[in-house]
Amino acid sequence: MKIFRRYMHNNLRNYNYLIGCERTQEAIAIDPLDGEQMLQLAQQQGLKIKMVINTHEHHDHIEGNPTIVAATGAQVLSHQNAMERIPNVDRGLQAGDLVTLGDIRLRVLFTPGHTPVHLCILGLREENSNMTQDVLFSGDTLFNACAGNCSKGGDVDDMYDSFVSQLMPLPDETLLYPGHEYMKNNLAFALSREPSNQTAKDWQAKVDALTPDDMPYMTLGQERQYNPFLRLHEARIIEGLKKEYQNLGQGDRDVFKALRKLRDQW
Repeated sequence: MKIFRRYMHNNLRNYNYLIGCERTQEAIAIDPLDGEQMLQLAQQQGLKIKMVINTHEHHDHIEGNPTIVAATGAQVLSHQNAMERIPNVDRGLQAGDLVTLGDIRLRVLFTPGHTPVHLCILGLREENSNMTQDVLFSGDTLFNACAGNCSKGGDVDDMYDSFVSQLMPLPDETLLYPGHEYMKNNLAFALSREPSNQTAKDWQAKVDALTPDDMPYMTLGQERQYNPFLRLHEARIIEGLKKEYQNLGQGDRDVFKALRKLRDQW
């Protein structure tokens, strides 16, 4: 399985992904905003798109569907609860479903929060050593150094539950493929909540001069070192929140919701 990332150079800073099977030369497009760009990328790599998977229904994650389908006859897949919101979905998915194409194996995670119908996609990538490494296409649920917003029909309690039940148990070596490039801005927010986090400072310096096309691929283990939404037990974060929210509850959910509220206003 080979993964190709394409930055869309739009105001929303979308990433689109193409997952290719090296044996069959078939591919899956993830959240295509620009169908023509995805078709060109597939052609450049000698691949034919056979499936499209949408993590959720927002326009910047589905606009490329018709162009790809018209050119290739690809099937469109989304969560079953999104089938009324995304036009012409061929297959509705639910938690635990396995999507296969050639040697590609993808597991569906149901991760509501950003929207009520959001899913994430977990796959395995073969390494040169014949080991496998989890990869997570997180859509608008998990970003580098942040969690997705819940301001467009979502629910922050659902987002917290998705983090706890679906994302936090994933192994440290899981590679993250988010739906947007927000890393620089999110690192600045992370440091506003935990100014002494040296790892966040180091990554901020490393990515400062990088373009979105050149941004690093981070693991969940790395994210756990600086992403405040994965550091809900960190005393320095909690102490800072209590200065702004004197009635802050003691639970992780309260910390998560306070962080998301601050990020919405930041």
